Amino acid sequence: MGQTNQDSIDVTRASGAVGAEQVSGRSYKVAPPEQGSIYHAAFPGFGPAEDTVTTRIIDDFANGISGKNLAWAYFSDNWFDGITFPTADVNTIQRRGVVPFIRVMPRSTWNACSDKRYSLDKINQGNFDTQLRRYARAAARVDGPLIMEFGTEVNGDWFPWSGACNGGATTTGYGSPTEADGPERFRDAYRRIIDIFREQGANNVTWVLHLNSSGGSDAAWNRYAAYYPGDDYIDWLGLSVYGAQDPTTMRTWNPQFREVMDGAYRSVAAISPSKPIALLEFGVVAHDGKPQWIRNALGDIASGRYPRVKAVSWWNSDWRNDDGTWSRMRLDSSQAVTRAYREGIANPVFVSTARISP
Repeated sequence: MGQTNQDSIDVTRASGAVGAEQVSGRSYKVAPPEQGSIYHAAFPGFGPAEDTVTTRIIDDFANGISGKNLAWAYFSDNWFDGITFPTADVNTIQRRGVVPFIRVMPRSTWNACSDKRYSLDKINQGNFDTQLRRYARAAARVDGPLIMEFGTEVNGDWFPWSGACNGGATTTGYGSPTEADGPERFRDAYRRIIDIFREQGANNVTWVLHLNSSGGSDAAWNRYAAYYPGDDYIDWLGLSVYGAQDPTTMRTWNPQFREVMDGAYRSVAAISPSKPIALLEFGVVAHDGKPQWIRNALGDIASGRYPRVKAVSWWNSDWRNDDGTWSRMRLDSSQAVTRAYREGIANPVFVSTARISP
């Protein structure tokens, strides 16, 4: 902490999307923005399954809430009905001059560890290679850059691809006897998927590893670095960093953004000395202090407190909890909340056009 320098690379702008300049060729990555800038992105509210992608939702977020366009729009590709590339959703986002960011969610139900249809073992054994090759070829045909992540918040215990659901700390069920099976299975599966994409010519995909600020276990086996496929595979590192996520928890735990982010940032930055970091999800539920929470968060980010953070993406969603309460994280939960975000994101450090590196 305490650093004030900003990472920068020399890139050429390019994209098939409306909001970026064009280049010849189809091999390109979404690179960090100009020195001193941070991308403004979001999950703008694509419904409970995170996959109801419409131009209206994108426009409502950009015009009605934030007052600033998005560099990328974040949505989920759930495999409930099979492994099929979300072409229509990608096209919808592109039409708004925004880079599509696909959360690849290998799940067949909403359950966690009990959902074994797309287990990491099956992926590693090649059971889905045919479908994944078809998926990768569809991605390669997209006229513009894509961002993708496999295995959202893998260090948690709430998704079927998590380390906790795939062997956890055991070392005798898979691979190396000196490495925890859960992270090792995930790492190998992610590498296999990226290798398939490369073989199929999908060189327009920027790959992200998405971790949560706190995992299902604080044990050493579940450390961030254990899940990292390596610098040769991953282009960006990503984090989820939240304040209180439900009204019940908020009674006893409602930290300010920096109380969670400071430690998470140090841990994720230690994975690789050079990869840019994206705040892929952040937010807090509605309460009297939500406007100030937003001001503080955006102020800390814009100040250079986290010099390798090159993108921010609010999780704009409301959901009903098991106890009947509502978690209201949307930015239009009140006029004061909308105003706080709009004023904070108006800082010129937050930019809306992606830079593309060939």
